[in-house]
Amino acid sequence: MAARTTGSDDALAAVTLAVGQEELLLDRAVAQVVAAARAADADTDVRDLGPGDLQPGTLAELTSPSLFAERKVVVVRQSQDLAADTVKDVKAYLASPAEEITLVLLHAGGPKGKGLLDAARKTGAREVACPKMTKPADRLAFVRAEFRVAGRSATPGACQALVDAIGSDLRELASACSQLASDVPGTIDEEVVARYYTGRAEASSFTVADRAVEGRTADALEALRWALATGVAPVLVTSALAQGVRAIGKLASAPGGMRPADLARELGMPPWKIDRVRQQMRGWSANGVSRAIRAVADADAAVKGGGDDPAYALEKAVVAIASSARSR
Repeated sequence: MAARTTGSDDALAAVTLAVGQEELLLDRAVAQVVAAARAADADTDVRDLGPGDLQPGTLAELTSPSLFAERKVVVVRQSQDLAADTVKDVKAYLASPAEEITLVLLHAGGPKGKGLLDAARKTGAREVACPKMTKPADRLAFVRAEFRVAGRSATPGACQALVDAIGSDLRELASACSQLASDVPGTIDEEVVARYYTGRAEASSFTVADRAVEGRTADALEALRWALATGVAPVLVTSALAQGVRAIGKLASAPGGMRPADLARELGMPPWKIDRVRQQMRGWSANGVSRAIRAVADADAAVKGGGDDPAYALEKAVVAIASSARSR
């Protein structure tokens, strides 16, 4: 299930409104606009702003006519959190958008900041729905759509097995679909999914991740070397590391006082995993999570062709993550 678009289907519409809380779909909505703008003008200037970056007068400055009439994309994330004075500026701009400028407003879609949401809709903004996919059936449809867009055939059993193996993280599902589509010739079936995401490979890669987020550097490195020696694909290790670090971040930022069952639904994790992650969280800080996420991103880029030695890149990431786990 891809993001749904209403209104104009032109990615270069004057205003695109991306509504929802699914980060992957929000990022894809932005990427689609940026790609369309740069296809029209390779020198397009992209400004990606958070709500704190947009002060009264900032939007007028960014959208004022340029001496060189350059194309520009202005992205405003979490627009529901904009200050009242800035909302007035945005509403005024919506009434008379500038030429060669594409404004992309990302909005969570709830009651907060609803006035801006309504104003954008009244002006006929192109709207992209980016809802959280909380139902297994929605995630299954998403996986099918990913393979379809990639031009690949996957059996129903393979799609279900992938959802069962990966869980509710849409980024991880998208990454898994992309990896299978690029690596596997012919029809993708349950056997292929099992080979990549269950059994020994899964156990090995997730053992590396568990030891790393627990701060056990030596054990994590030993598990990593064993995994690579037994044929586990480096990309599976980076995927497991990413899931492990994101789980720490999700639980650390979750509202306090929630019942275990409610917390499990909120975070998209089974209750047993929440218990394990809670134990792994000891020693972690917000800065540690940020450092670990950067380390995983660097390793992911290296194992996908950006570096000469995937094993070294993974070792470096494991050491960084384990160190971050002891940063408190």
